[in-house]
Amino acid sequence: MSVDSNDKHFADYISKMAMEDLPRTRPLWQVHVIKYPTSNAAGTLVFKFHHAIGDGYNLMGVILSSLQRADDPSLRLSFPSLKSPRPKSISRFIMNKMSQYLSMPFTSVSEFGWSLLKSTLVEDDKTPIRSGVEAVEFRRTKLSNVTFSKDHIKEIKSNLGVTINDVITGIIFYGIRLYMQNIDYRSRAFSSTALVIANTRHIKDYQIVQDMLKTEKGAWGNHITYYHVSVPKLQDIPISNPLQFVRKAHTSIKRNKNSFANPLITKLLRMKNKLEGPEALAKHIHGTMRKSSLLISNVAGPIEQMAWANHPIGGFFFTLSGIPQSLVITVMSYMGMLRVTTTTEEEFIDEQKLTWYLNKAFDIIRHESIAKENIPKWNKFFKYVL
Repeated sequence: MSVDSNDKHFADYISKMAMEDLPRTRPLWQVHVIKYPTSNAAGTLVFKFHHAIGDGYNLMGVILSSLQRADDPSLRLSFPSLKSPRPKSISRFIMNKMSQYLSMPFTSVSEFGWSLLKSTLVEDDKTPIRSGVEAVEFRRTKLSNVTFSKDHIKEIKSNLGVTINDVITGIIFYGIRLYMQNIDYRSRAFSSTALVIANTRHIKDYQIVQDMLKTEKGAWGNHITYYHVSVPKLQDIPISNPLQFVRKAHTSIKRNKNSFANPLITKLLRMKNKLEGPEALAKHIHGTMRKSSLLISNVAGPIEQMAWANHPIGGFFFTLSGIPQSLVITVMSYMGMLRVTTTTEEEFIDEQKLTWYLNKAFDIIRHESIAKENIPKWNKFFKYVL
Protein backbone atom coordinates (compact mmCIF):
# COMPACT_ATOMS: atom_id res chain seq x y z
CA MET A 1 0.00 0.00 0.00
CA SER A 2 1.01 3.61 -0.37
CA VAL A 3 2.49 5.62 2.52
CA ASP A 4 -0.70 7.68 2.69
CA SER A 5 -2.73 4.50 3.11
CA ASN A 6 -0.34 3.32 5.81
CA ASP A 7 -0.77 6.67 7.61
CA LYS A 8 -4.53 6.21 7.69
CA HIS A 9 -4.35 2.58 8.82
CA PHE A 10 -1.76 3.46 11.46
CA ALA A 11 -3.96 6.27 12.86
CA ASP A 12 -6.98 3.95 12.95
CA TYR A 13 -4.97 1.20 14.64
CA ILE A 14 -3.60 3.52 17.33
CA SER A 15 -7.06 4.97 18.01
CA LYS A 16 -8.61 1.50 18.32
CA MET A 17 -5.74 0.15 20.42
CA ALA A 18 -5.94 3.10 22.82
CA MET A 19 -9.63 2.40 23.46
CA GLU A 20 -9.17 -1.28 24.26
CA ASP A 21 -8.80 -2.38 27.87
CA LEU A 22 -5.75 -4.40 28.75
CA PRO A 23 -6.72 -8.04 29.53
CA ARG A 24 -6.85 -8.58 33.29
CA THR A 25 -5.57 -12.13 32.90
CA ARG A 26 -2.23 -10.90 31.52
CA PRO A 27 0.45 -8.43 32.67
CA LEU A 28 -0.71 -4.82 32.30
CA TRP A 29 1.52 -3.89 29.39
CA GLN A 30 1.85 -4.54 25.68
CA VAL A 31 4.43 -3.92 22.97
CA HIS A 32 3.18 -3.34 19.41
CA VAL A 33 5.69 -3.62 16.56
CA ILE A 34 4.41 -2.00 13.36
CA LYS A 35 6.72 -2.79 10.44
CA TYR A 36 5.05 -0.61 7.83
CA PRO A 37 6.50 2.72 6.68
CA THR A 38 4.53 5.89 7.33
CA SER A 39 5.26 9.47 6.34
CA ASN A 40 7.07 9.90 9.68
CA ALA A 41 9.03 6.66 10.13
CA ALA A 42 10.19 3.42 8.53
CA GLY A 43 8.54 1.53 11.38
CA THR A 44 6.89 2.19 14.74
CA LEU A 45 7.23 0.67 18.19
CA VAL A 46 4.39 1.30 20.65
CA PHE A 47 4.59 0.59 24.38
CA LYS A 48 1.21 0.48 26.10
CA PHE A 49 1.17 0.51 29.91
CA HIS A 50 -1.60 0.65 32.46
CA HIS A 51 -1.24 3.65 34.77
CA ALA A 52 -1.64 1.31 37.76
CA ILE A 53 1.97 0.21 37.16
CA GLY A 54 3.27 3.69 37.82
CA ASP A 55 3.54 7.26 36.61
CA GLY A 56 5.64 8.79 33.85
CA TYR A 57 8.85 8.48 35.89
CA ASN A 58 8.42 4.72 36.41
CA LEU A 59 7.34 4.04 32.84
CA MET A 60 10.24 6.04 31.39
CA GLY A 61 12.58 3.99 33.57
CA VAL A 62 11.08 0.78 32.20
CA ILE A 63 11.42 1.93 28.58
CA LEU A 64 14.95 3.26 29.05
CA SER A 65 15.97 -0.10 30.51
CA SER A 66 15.30 -1.60 27.06
CA LEU A 67 17.09 1.10 25.04
CA GLN A 68 20.70 2.13 24.48
CA ARG A 69 22.58 5.09 23.11
CA ALA A 70 22.77 4.80 19.33
CA ASP A 71 26.31 6.17 19.16
CA ASP A 72 27.80 4.07 21.99
CA PRO A 73 25.66 1.43 23.79
CA SER A 74 28.21 1.23 26.63
CA LEU A 75 27.43 4.80 27.72
CA ARG A 76 24.36 5.85 29.70
CA LEU A 77 21.78 8.17 28.23
CA SER A 78 21.89 11.73 29.57
CA PHE A 79 18.97 14.06 30.24
CA PRO A 80 18.38 17.82 30.40
CA SER A 81 19.45 19.40 33.69
CA LEU A 82 16.56 20.06 36.08
CA LYS A 83 18.63 22.35 38.31
CA SER A 84 17.48 25.94 38.68
CA PRO A 85 19.85 28.53 37.19
CA ARG A 86 21.94 30.58 39.59
CA PRO A 87 20.48 34.02 40.32
CA LYS A 88 22.23 36.91 38.60
CA SER A 89 21.72 39.18 41.60
CA ILE A 90 21.90 37.82 45.16
CA SER A 91 20.10 40.85 46.60
CA ARG A 92 17.24 40.55 44.12
CA PHE A 93 17.08 36.81 44.78
CA ILE A 94 16.77 37.43 48.54
CA MET A 95 14.11 40.10 48.03
CA ASN A 96 12.10 37.79 45.77
CA LYS A 97 12.32 34.96 48.30
CA MET A 98 11.18 37.25 51.12
CA SER A 99 8.25 38.42 49.02
CA GLN A 100 7.32 34.80 48.25
CA TYR A 101 7.40 33.79 51.91
CA LEU A 102 5.27 36.75 52.95
CA SER A 103 2.64 36.07 50.29
CA MET A 104 2.75 32.27 50.62
CA PRO A 105 -0.11 31.88 53.16
CA PHE A 106 -2.57 33.89 51.04
CA THR A 107 -1.39 32.28 47.77
CA SER A 108 -1.66 28.78 49.25
CA VAL A 109 -5.22 29.31 50.51
CA SER A 110 -6.25 30.95 47.24
CA GLU A 111 -4.77 28.29 44.93
CA PHE A 112 -5.92 25.34 47.05
CA GLY A 113 -9.43 26.76 47.38
CA TRP A 114 -9.64 27.42 43.65
CA SER A 115 -8.45 23.88 42.87
CA LEU A 116 -11.01 22.41 45.29
CA LEU A 117 -13.82 24.41 43.65
CA LYS A 118 -12.71 23.32 40.17
CA SER A 119 -12.70 19.68 41.29
CA THR A 120 -16.17 19.75 42.84
CA LEU A 121 -18.47 22.63 41.86
CA VAL A 122 -17.11 24.86 39.08
CA GLU A 123 -17.20 23.40 35.57
CA ASP A 124 -15.64 24.86 32.43
CA ASP A 125 -17.83 26.16 29.63
CA LYS A 126 -18.54 24.00 26.59
CA THR A 127 -16.20 25.26 23.89
CA PRO A 128 -14.62 24.07 20.60
CA ILE A 129 -12.09 22.12 22.72
CA ARG A 130 -14.56 20.74 25.30
CA SER A 131 -17.67 18.90 24.15
CA GLY A 132 -18.81 18.21 27.72
CA VAL A 133 -20.58 15.00 26.69
CA GLU A 134 -20.91 12.11 29.12
CA ALA A 135 -18.41 9.26 28.79
CA VAL A 136 -16.22 11.23 26.40
CA GLU A 137 -13.32 8.98 27.44
CA PHE A 138 -14.94 6.13 25.46
CA ARG A 139 -15.04 8.06 22.19
CA ARG A 140 -12.45 7.52 19.48
CA THR A 141 -9.49 9.88 19.42
CA LYS A 142 -6.91 11.10 16.93
CA LEU A 143 -3.19 11.71 17.50
CA SER A 144 -1.28 14.61 15.96
CA ASN A 145 2.21 15.98 16.57
CA VAL A 146 3.89 19.37 16.40
CA THR A 147 7.67 19.63 16.77
CA PHE A 148 9.59 22.69 17.96
CA SER A 149 13.33 23.26 18.18
CA LYS A 150 14.44 23.38 21.80
CA ASP A 151 17.02 26.03 20.86
CA HIS A 152 14.22 28.27 19.57
CA ILE A 153 12.22 27.67 22.78
CA LYS A 154 15.33 28.59 24.82
CA GLU A 155 15.69 31.73 22.70
CA ILE A 156 12.16 32.83 23.62
CA LYS A 157 12.83 31.87 27.27
CA SER A 158 15.95 34.03 27.37
CA ASN A 159 14.27 37.01 25.67
CA LEU A 160 11.32 36.99 28.06
CA GLY A 161 13.11 35.92 31.25
CA VAL A 162 10.83 32.93 31.92
CA THR A 163 11.19 29.12 31.95
CA ILE A 164 10.88 26.57 29.14
CA ASN A 165 7.63 25.29 30.69
CA ASP A 166 6.26 28.85 30.70
CA VAL A 167 7.09 29.27 27.01
CA ILE A 168 5.57 26.00 25.85
CA THR A 169 2.46 26.52 28.02
CA GLY A 170 2.04 30.05 26.63
CA ILE A 171 2.34 28.72 23.06
CA ILE A 172 -0.27 26.03 23.78
CA PHE A 173 -2.68 28.55 25.35
CA TYR A 174 -2.28 31.07 22.51
CA GLY A 175 -2.68 28.38 19.82
CA ILE A 176 -5.79 27.00 21.55
CA ARG A 177 -7.38 30.44 21.77
CA LEU A 178 -6.65 31.12 18.08
CA TYR A 179 -8.26 27.78 17.19
CA MET A 180 -11.29 28.38 19.42
CA GLN A 181 -11.88 31.84 17.96
CA ASN A 182 -11.68 30.46 14.43
CA ILE A 183 -14.28 27.78 15.20
CA ASP A 184 -16.62 29.95 17.29
CA TYR A 185 -15.95 33.67 17.81
CA ARG A 186 -18.07 33.71 20.98
CA SER A 187 -15.66 31.30 22.68
CA ARG A 188 -13.14 34.14 23.17
CA ALA A 189 -15.09 34.97 26.36
CA PHE A 190 -15.66 31.37 27.52
CA SER A 191 -13.83 29.94 30.56
CA SER A 192 -11.30 27.17 29.93
CA THR A 193 -8.93 25.57 32.41
CA ALA A 194 -5.90 23.35 31.92
CA LEU A 195 -5.19 20.60 34.42
CA VAL A 196 -1.38 20.41 34.66
CA ILE A 197 0.12 17.15 35.96
CA ALA A 198 3.25 17.42 38.15
CA ASN A 199 5.56 14.81 39.71
CA THR A 200 6.06 14.99 43.49
CA ARG A 201 9.35 13.06 43.60
CA HIS A 202 12.47 14.96 44.67
CA ILE A 203 14.70 13.49 41.99
CA LYS A 204 16.96 14.86 39.27
CA ASP A 205 17.35 11.85 36.96
CA TYR A 206 15.69 8.63 35.82
CA GLN A 207 16.64 5.21 37.12
CA ILE A 208 16.63 1.94 35.23
CA VAL A 209 14.45 -0.88 36.55
CA GLN A 210 17.33 -2.69 38.28
CA ASP A 211 18.19 0.45 40.31
CA MET A 212 14.54 1.17 41.11
CA LEU A 213 14.17 -2.31 42.58
CA LYS A 214 17.21 -1.82 44.83
CA THR A 215 16.35 1.54 46.41
CA GLU A 216 13.33 3.42 47.70
CA LYS A 217 14.40 6.53 45.81
CA GLY A 218 12.60 5.42 42.68
CA ALA A 219 9.55 3.98 44.43
CA TRP A 220 6.91 2.51 42.16
CA GLY A 221 3.43 3.96 41.97
CA ASN A 222 1.80 7.24 41.06
CA HIS A 223 3.64 10.04 42.83
CA ILE A 224 1.84 12.82 41.02
CA THR A 225 -0.33 15.81 41.78
CA TYR A 226 -2.09 18.43 39.67
CA TYR A 227 -2.89 22.11 39.60
CA HIS A 228 -5.33 24.22 37.61
CA VAL A 229 -4.17 26.95 35.24
CA SER A 230 -6.76 29.19 33.58
CA VAL A 231 -6.38 29.63 29.82
CA PRO A 232 -6.34 33.43 29.32
CA LYS A 233 -9.40 34.79 27.53
CA LEU A 234 -8.99 36.79 24.34
CA GLN A 235 -11.31 39.45 25.74
CA ASP A 236 -8.80 39.95 28.58
CA ILE A 237 -5.63 39.68 26.49
CA PRO A 238 -5.80 41.12 22.95
CA ILE A 239 -4.95 38.66 20.21
CA SER A 240 -2.29 41.17 19.09
CA ASN A 241 -0.40 40.70 22.39
CA PRO A 242 0.78 37.06 22.20
CA LEU A 243 3.70 37.49 24.63
CA GLN A 244 1.18 38.16 27.38
CA PHE A 245 0.05 34.54 27.10
CA VAL A 246 3.59 33.43 28.05
CA ARG A 247 3.78 35.95 30.89
CA LYS A 248 0.37 34.89 32.16
CA ALA A 249 1.45 31.24 32.12
CA HIS A 250 4.64 32.23 33.96
CA THR A 251 2.65 34.04 36.67
CA SER A 252 0.14 31.20 37.13
CA ILE A 253 2.75 28.44 37.28
CA LYS A 254 4.96 30.48 39.62
CA ARG A 255 2.04 31.11 41.97
CA ASN A 256 1.40 27.38 42.22
CA LYS A 257 5.06 26.53 42.77
CA ASN A 258 5.38 29.21 45.47
CA SER A 259 2.45 27.92 47.48
CA PHE A 260 1.52 24.88 49.54
CA ALA A 261 -1.42 24.15 47.21
CA ASN A 262 0.22 21.13 45.53
CA PRO A 263 1.27 19.40 48.80
CA LEU A 264 -2.21 20.09 50.20
CA ILE A 265 -3.83 18.52 47.11
CA THR A 266 -1.55 15.49 47.52
CA LYS A 267 -2.54 15.19 51.20
CA LEU A 268 -6.22 15.50 50.26
CA LEU A 269 -5.96 12.69 47.70
CA ARG A 270 -4.15 10.38 50.12
CA MET A 271 -6.67 11.13 52.88
CA LYS A 272 -9.61 10.43 50.55
CA ASN A 273 -8.01 7.15 49.51
CA LYS A 274 -7.41 6.13 53.14
CA LEU A 275 -10.81 7.14 54.53
CA GLU A 276 -13.15 6.50 51.58
CA GLY A 277 -11.25 3.98 49.49
CA PRO A 278 -9.79 3.86 45.97
CA GLU A 279 -13.18 4.04 44.22
CA ALA A 280 -13.99 7.37 45.91
CA LEU A 281 -10.53 8.66 44.97
CA ALA A 282 -10.97 7.54 41.35
CA LYS A 283 -14.37 9.28 41.22
CA HIS A 284 -12.85 12.50 42.57
CA ILE A 285 -10.00 12.48 40.04
CA HIS A 286 -12.40 11.62 37.19
CA GLY A 287 -14.66 14.56 38.17
CA THR A 288 -11.66 16.88 38.38
CA MET A 289 -10.59 15.96 34.84
CA ARG A 290 -14.11 16.07 33.40
CA LYS A 291 -14.79 19.59 34.74
CA SER A 292 -11.64 21.05 33.12
CA SER A 293 -11.04 21.60 29.40
CA LEU A 294 -7.70 19.91 28.78
CA LEU A 295 -4.87 18.05 30.44
CA ILE A 296 -1.18 18.93 30.02
CA SER A 297 1.64 16.56 30.95
CA ASN A 298 5.34 16.72 30.08
CA VAL A 299 8.28 14.33 30.33
CA ALA A 300 11.97 15.01 29.77
CA GLY A 301 13.53 12.60 27.29
CA PRO A 302 17.16 11.79 26.44
CA ILE A 303 19.53 14.28 24.82
CA GLU A 304 21.24 11.64 22.68
CA GLN A 305 19.63 9.44 20.06
CA MET A 306 18.41 6.08 21.36
CA ALA A 307 18.40 2.68 19.68
CA TRP A 308 16.35 -0.48 20.22
CA ALA A 309 17.96 -3.72 19.04
CA ASN A 310 20.39 -1.59 16.96
CA HIS A 311 17.52 0.29 15.30
CA PRO A 312 17.98 4.09 15.72
CA ILE A 313 14.91 5.85 17.11
CA GLY A 314 14.09 9.00 15.15
CA GLY A 315 11.12 10.23 17.18
CA PHE A 316 9.75 9.64 20.65
CA PHE A 317 6.48 10.75 22.23
CA PHE A 318 3.79 9.66 24.68
CA THR A 319 0.11 10.24 25.32
CA LEU A 320 -2.66 9.21 27.72
CA SER A 321 -5.86 7.36 26.89
CA GLY A 322 -9.14 6.97 28.77
CA ILE A 323 -9.07 10.59 29.95
CA PRO A 324 -12.57 12.19 30.28
CA GLN A 325 -11.63 15.21 28.17
CA SER A 326 -11.86 16.14 24.52
CA LEU A 327 -8.25 17.36 24.42
CA VAL A 328 -5.08 15.96 26.01
CA ILE A 329 -1.71 17.58 25.31
CA THR A 330 1.61 15.93 26.16
CA VAL A 331 5.11 17.35 25.70
CA MET A 332 8.27 15.27 25.25
CA SER A 333 11.86 16.43 24.72
CA TYR A 334 14.21 14.28 22.65
CA MET A 335 17.42 15.02 20.75
CA GLY A 336 17.10 18.79 21.03
CA MET A 337 13.46 18.87 19.94
CA LEU A 338 10.19 19.35 21.81
CA ARG A 339 7.30 17.31 20.47
CA VAL A 340 3.81 18.44 21.40
CA THR A 341 1.28 15.62 20.96
CA THR A 342 -2.45 16.34 20.82
CA THR A 343 -4.99 13.60 21.50
CA THR A 344 -8.35 14.92 20.33
CA GLU A 345 -11.94 13.71 20.34
CA GLU A 346 -12.66 12.44 16.84
CA GLU A 347 -15.28 14.33 14.78
CA PHE A 348 -15.38 17.10 17.38
CA ILE A 349 -11.94 18.74 17.23
CA ASP A 350 -10.29 19.41 13.87
CA GLU A 351 -6.84 18.13 14.80
CA GLN A 352 -5.17 19.41 11.62
CA LYS A 353 -6.46 22.92 12.17
CA LEU A 354 -5.48 22.80 15.85
CA THR A 355 -1.89 21.76 15.10
CA TRP A 356 -1.72 24.46 12.41
CA TYR A 357 -2.66 27.09 14.99
CA LEU A 358 -0.13 25.70 17.49
CA ASN A 359 2.57 26.12 14.83
CA LYS A 360 1.31 29.60 14.07
CA ALA A 361 1.32 30.51 17.78
CA PHE A 362 4.95 29.39 18.04
CA ASP A 363 5.99 31.43 14.99
CA ILE A 364 4.21 34.57 16.23
CA ILE A 365 5.54 34.34 19.80
CA ARG A 366 9.10 33.70 18.60
CA HIS A 367 8.94 36.63 16.18
CA GLU A 368 7.51 38.95 18.84
CA SER A 369 10.09 37.92 21.44
CA ILE A 370 12.95 38.60 18.99
CA ALA A 371 11.43 41.97 18.06
CA LYS A 372 11.07 42.85 21.75
CA GLU A 373 14.69 41.95 22.47
CA ASN A 374 15.92 44.10 19.57
CA ILE A 375 14.19 47.27 20.81
CA PRO A 376 16.91 49.68 22.07
CA LYS A 377 16.91 50.15 25.85
CA TRP A 378 16.41 53.91 25.59
CA ASN A 379 13.37 53.32 23.35
CA LYS A 380 11.90 50.91 25.92
CA PHE A 381 12.36 53.56 28.61
CA PHE A 382 10.84 56.27 26.40
CA LYS A 383 7.77 54.12 25.71
CA TYR A 384 7.45 53.40 29.44
CA VAL A 385 7.60 57.13 30.33
CA LEU A 386 5.00 58.00 27.71
